[in-house]
Amino acid sequence: MTGVKTNERPGTRAVHRYCGMSASKARQVLDLIRGEDVQRAAEILNGTEREAAEIIGKVLTSAVANAAHNDSQNPEELFVSACYADEGATLKRWRPRARGRATRIRKRTCHITIVVSRLPADRLEQRRRRMEAMSANRSRRVEGSRRRADLSGRLSRRRAAAAQAEAEQAAAAEEAEAAEAGETTEATGTTEAAKSTKTTKTTKAKAAAESPEAAEEHAEAASEDEVEASAGEDETAEADADEKGKD
Repeated sequence: MTGVKTNERPGTRAVHRYCGMSASKARQVLDLIRGEDVQRAAEILNGTEREAAEIIGKVLTSAVANAAHNDSQNPEELFVSACYADEGATLKRWRPRARGRATRIRKRTCHITIVVSRLPADRLEQRRRRMEAMSANRSRRVEGSRRRADLSGRLSRRRAAAAQAEAEQAAAAEEAEAAEAGETTEATGTTEAAKSTKTTKTTKAKAAAESPEAAEEHAEAASEDEVEASAGEDETAEADADEKGKD
Protein backbone atom coordinates (compact mmCIF):
# COMPACT_ATOMS: atom_id res chain seq x y z
CA MET A 1 0.00 0.00 0.00
CA THR A 2 1.41 3.33 -1.04
CA GLY A 3 1.71 6.23 1.40
CA VAL A 4 0.04 9.56 1.26
CA LYS A 5 1.17 11.64 -1.66
CA THR A 6 2.89 14.92 -0.97
CA ASN A 7 0.18 16.99 -2.55
CA GLU A 8 -2.48 15.08 -0.57
CA ARG A 9 -1.08 15.59 2.91
CA PRO A 10 -3.51 17.05 5.47
CA GLY A 11 -3.00 20.56 6.69
CA THR A 12 -3.41 24.15 5.67
CA ARG A 13 -1.66 25.22 2.52
CA ALA A 14 -0.73 28.28 0.52
CA VAL A 15 0.21 28.24 -3.17
CA HIS A 16 2.09 30.79 -5.23
CA ARG A 17 1.45 30.10 -8.92
CA TYR A 18 3.56 31.13 -11.86
CA CYS A 19 6.50 32.31 -9.81
CA GLY A 20 9.07 33.86 -12.12
CA MET A 21 11.91 31.42 -11.42
CA SER A 22 12.76 27.84 -12.16
CA ALA A 23 11.54 25.05 -9.89
CA SER A 24 15.13 23.89 -9.22
CA LYS A 25 16.03 27.26 -7.68
CA ALA A 26 12.95 27.20 -5.44
CA ARG A 27 13.57 23.59 -4.35
CA GLN A 28 17.05 24.45 -3.03
CA VAL A 29 15.47 26.84 -0.53
CA LEU A 30 12.45 24.65 0.24
CA ASP A 31 14.76 21.84 1.31
CA LEU A 32 16.06 24.07 4.12
CA ILE A 33 12.70 24.54 5.87
CA ARG A 34 11.05 21.17 5.33
CA GLY A 35 10.00 19.65 8.68
CA GLU A 36 10.91 22.76 10.73
CA ASP A 37 8.47 24.66 12.92
CA VAL A 38 7.26 27.93 11.46
CA GLN A 39 9.36 30.14 13.76
CA ARG A 40 12.54 28.28 12.91
CA ALA A 41 11.63 28.24 9.21
CA ALA A 42 11.11 32.01 9.24
CA GLU A 43 14.53 32.50 10.84
CA ILE A 44 16.18 30.28 8.23
CA LEU A 45 14.54 32.18 5.38
CA ASN A 46 15.56 35.54 6.86
CA GLY A 47 19.18 34.40 6.94
CA THR A 48 19.23 32.89 3.44
CA GLU A 49 20.74 35.09 0.74
CA ARG A 50 18.66 33.78 -2.14
CA GLU A 51 16.06 35.47 -4.28
CA ALA A 52 13.68 32.57 -3.70
CA ALA A 53 13.93 32.97 0.11
CA GLU A 54 11.92 36.21 0.08
CA ILE A 55 9.14 34.73 -2.06
CA ILE A 56 8.97 31.51 -0.06
CA GLY A 57 8.84 33.56 3.16
CA LYS A 58 5.73 35.32 1.90
CA VAL A 59 4.14 31.97 1.00
CA LEU A 60 4.93 30.63 4.49
CA THR A 61 3.36 33.70 6.11
CA SER A 62 0.24 33.20 3.99
CA ALA A 63 -0.01 29.53 4.99
CA VAL A 64 0.28 30.38 8.71
CA ALA A 65 -2.37 33.11 8.33
CA ASN A 66 -4.71 30.65 6.59
CA ALA A 67 -4.26 28.13 9.39
CA ALA A 68 -4.92 30.76 12.07
CA HIS A 69 -7.97 32.41 10.48
CA ASN A 70 -9.58 29.58 8.50
CA ASP A 71 -8.76 26.50 10.61
CA SER A 72 -8.43 28.16 14.07
CA GLN A 73 -4.92 26.79 14.62
CA ASN A 74 -2.36 28.15 17.05
CA PRO A 75 0.48 29.64 14.96
CA GLU A 76 3.03 28.66 17.61
CA GLU A 77 2.13 24.95 17.26
CA LEU A 78 2.53 24.69 13.48
CA PHE A 79 5.36 23.23 11.42
CA VAL A 80 6.11 22.85 7.71
CA SER A 81 4.75 19.38 7.02
CA ALA A 82 5.25 19.61 3.23
CA CYS A 83 6.74 22.02 0.74
CA TYR A 84 7.43 21.51 -2.95
CA ALA A 85 7.75 23.37 -6.24
CA ASP A 86 6.15 22.18 -9.47
CA GLU A 87 7.14 23.36 -12.91
CA GLY A 88 4.82 25.88 -14.49
CA ALA A 89 4.44 27.22 -17.98
CA THR A 90 7.63 28.08 -19.83
CA LEU A 91 7.67 31.27 -21.87
CA LYS A 92 9.56 31.10 -25.19
CA ARG A 93 11.57 34.04 -26.34
CA TRP A 94 14.07 34.43 -29.18
CA ARG A 95 17.49 35.93 -29.30
CA PRO A 96 19.51 36.83 -32.44
CA ARG A 97 22.78 34.99 -32.94
CA ALA A 98 25.55 34.89 -35.53
CA ARG A 99 25.05 34.23 -39.24
CA GLY A 100 21.37 35.19 -39.14
CA ARG A 101 20.37 32.48 -36.73
CA ALA A 102 18.10 32.72 -33.66
CA THR A 103 18.33 31.01 -30.26
CA ARG A 104 15.43 30.10 -28.04
CA ILE A 105 15.26 31.60 -24.53
CA ARG A 106 13.19 29.66 -22.02
CA LYS A 107 11.69 31.77 -19.21
CA ARG A 108 10.62 29.12 -16.74
CA THR A 109 8.01 29.45 -14.00
CA CYS A 110 6.99 27.29 -11.06
CA HIS A 111 4.17 26.76 -8.55
CA ILE A 112 5.36 26.90 -4.92
CA THR A 113 3.23 25.10 -2.33
CA ILE A 114 3.73 25.06 1.45
CA VAL A 115 1.62 22.94 3.82
CA VAL A 116 1.61 23.63 7.57
CA SER A 117 0.18 21.28 10.19
CA ARG A 118 -0.04 21.04 13.96
CA LEU A 119 2.96 19.52 15.71
CA PRO A 120 2.52 16.00 17.15
CA ALA A 121 1.95 15.67 20.89
CA ASP A 122 5.42 14.25 21.57
CA ARG A 123 7.13 17.09 19.72
CA LEU A 124 4.98 19.64 21.53
CA GLU A 125 5.96 18.09 24.88
CA GLN A 126 9.62 18.08 23.89
CA ARG A 127 9.36 21.67 22.78
CA ARG A 128 7.62 22.64 26.05
CA ARG A 129 10.42 21.05 28.09
CA ARG A 130 13.05 22.79 26.02
CA MET A 131 11.33 26.12 26.52
CA GLU A 132 11.07 25.53 30.28
CA ALA A 133 14.78 24.68 30.42
CA MET A 134 15.60 27.82 28.47
CA SER A 135 13.38 29.88 30.76
CA ALA A 136 15.02 28.40 33.86
CA ASN A 137 18.46 29.06 32.42
CA ARG A 138 17.46 32.61 31.61
CA SER A 139 16.09 33.06 35.13
CA ARG A 140 19.41 31.88 36.56
CA ARG A 141 21.31 34.28 34.33
CA VAL A 142 19.03 37.14 35.30
CA GLU A 143 19.38 36.31 38.99
CA GLY A 144 23.16 36.19 38.64
CA SER A 145 23.12 39.51 36.82
CA ARG A 146 20.97 41.02 39.55
CA ARG A 147 23.31 39.75 42.26
CA ARG A 148 26.28 41.19 40.43
CA ALA A 149 24.42 44.44 39.89
CA ASP A 150 23.46 44.54 43.58
CA LEU A 151 27.08 43.94 44.57
CA SER A 152 28.28 46.67 42.26
CA GLY A 153 25.51 48.90 43.62
CA ARG A 154 26.66 48.31 47.18
CA LEU A 155 30.21 49.08 46.18
CA SER A 156 29.02 52.24 44.44
CA ARG A 157 27.06 53.27 47.51
CA ARG A 158 30.06 52.65 49.73
CA ARG A 159 32.26 54.71 47.46
CA ALA A 160 29.68 57.50 47.40
CA ALA A 161 29.44 57.44 51.22
CA ALA A 162 33.23 57.57 51.53
CA ALA A 163 33.40 60.48 49.09
CA GLN A 164 30.67 62.31 51.01
CA ALA A 165 32.51 61.75 54.32
CA GLU A 166 35.72 63.11 52.80
CA ALA A 167 33.83 66.15 51.52
CA GLU A 168 32.32 66.76 54.98
CA GLN A 169 35.76 66.48 56.61
CA ALA A 170 37.20 68.94 54.10
CA ALA A 171 34.34 71.37 54.76
CA ALA A 172 34.86 71.09 58.54
CA ALA A 173 38.58 71.69 58.12
CA GLU A 174 37.88 74.76 56.02
CA GLU A 175 35.45 76.09 58.65
CA ALA A 176 38.04 75.54 61.39
CA GLU A 177 40.68 77.33 59.36
CA ALA A 178 38.26 80.22 58.74
CA ALA A 179 37.48 80.47 62.49
CA GLU A 180 41.17 80.47 63.38
CA ALA A 181 41.78 83.15 60.77
CA GLY A 182 38.98 85.29 62.29
CA GLU A 183 40.40 84.95 65.83
CA THR A 184 43.86 85.86 64.58
CA THR A 185 42.43 88.91 62.83
CA GLU A 186 40.66 90.07 66.02
CA ALA A 187 43.80 89.61 68.10
CA THR A 188 45.82 91.47 65.50
CA GLY A 189 43.29 94.33 65.54
CA THR A 190 43.44 94.56 69.36
CA THR A 191 47.23 94.56 69.32
CA GLU A 192 47.31 97.23 66.66
CA ALA A 193 44.84 99.40 68.67
CA ALA A 194 46.98 99.08 71.80
CA LYS A 195 50.05 99.92 69.81
CA SER A 196 48.36 102.99 68.33
CA THR A 197 47.23 104.18 71.80
CA LYS A 198 50.69 103.67 73.20
CA THR A 199 52.17 105.46 70.22
CA THR A 200 49.81 108.42 70.77
CA LYS A 201 50.76 108.72 74.44
CA THR A 202 54.42 108.47 73.66
CA THR A 203 54.04 111.11 70.99
CA LYS A 204 52.32 113.48 73.42
CA ALA A 205 54.99 112.90 76.07
CA LYS A 206 57.71 113.57 73.56
CA ALA A 207 55.96 116.72 72.40
CA ALA A 208 55.63 117.94 75.99
CA ALA A 209 59.27 117.19 76.68
CA GLU A 210 60.45 118.86 73.51
CA SER A 211 58.40 122.18 74.00
CA PRO A 212 58.85 123.97 77.37
CA GLU A 213 56.14 126.39 76.51
CA ALA A 214 53.64 123.59 76.16
CA ALA A 215 54.79 122.18 79.50
CA GLU A 216 54.27 125.55 81.20
CA GLU A 217 50.80 125.87 79.65
CA HIS A 218 50.00 122.42 80.88
CA ALA A 219 51.17 123.30 84.42
CA GLU A 220 49.11 126.52 84.44
CA ALA A 221 46.02 124.67 83.31
CA ALA A 222 46.56 122.12 86.10
CA SER A 223 46.94 124.88 88.76
CA GLU A 224 43.76 126.58 87.55
CA ASP A 225 41.88 123.29 87.82
CA GLU A 226 43.17 122.86 91.41
CA VAL A 227 42.07 126.46 92.39
CA GLU A 228 38.61 125.86 90.95
CA ALA A 229 38.33 122.57 92.81
CA SER A 230 39.32 124.18 96.16
CA ALA A 231 36.82 127.06 95.65
CA GLY A 232 34.09 124.58 94.97
CA GLU A 233 34.96 122.71 98.18
CA ASP A 234 34.81 126.02 100.24
CA GLU A 235 31.42 126.88 98.83
CA THR A 236 30.13 123.46 99.68
CA ALA A 237 31.40 123.75 103.29
CA GLU A 238 29.76 127.21 103.79
CA ALA A 239 26.45 125.88 102.46
CA ASP A 240 26.55 123.00 104.93
CA ALA A 241 27.27 125.42 107.85
CA ASP A 242 24.35 127.68 106.93
CA GLU A 243 22.02 124.74 106.85
CA LYS A 244 23.17 123.59 110.29
CA GLY A 245 22.69 127.17 111.73
CA LYS A 246 19.14 127.31 110.46
CA ASP A 247 18.37 124.00 112.10
